[in-house]
Amino acid sequence: MKEIKAYIHNHRIADVIRALKESGVYNTDGTPGCRNLAVVPVKILLKALDAKEQHYSIQLADAVINESKLELICEDHQVDELVGIIGHIARTGQAEAGWIYVSDILQIVQVAGRP
Repeated sequence: MKEIKAYIHNHRIADVIRALKESGVYNTDGTPGCRNLAVVPVKILLKALDAKEQHYSIQLADAVINESKLELICEDHQVDELVGIIGHIARTGQAEAGWIYVSDILQIVQVAGRP
């Protein structure tokens, strides 16, 4: 199993999620495969597309932009297809529009429902 994390401009995240769902690779029915899609808002020190996108963070003492961190779990054989979809749809036209990371999952433990 692998975990994919992608840091994506906010204006691209909805299109990325739609493309993942339409690809048929992402499972929403709980079957094995690509699952546990999460989107987390983050502040990141990445070059802004325009001045309106960037703001100064007092907590970080630097200019930041609001981004989305997409996280999902998938089978090893799905990684290339998922990374391809995310990378293609997340493009902004800038040389650096985000990053995609792939990590090994060492163990998965399901949280049980009621006893």
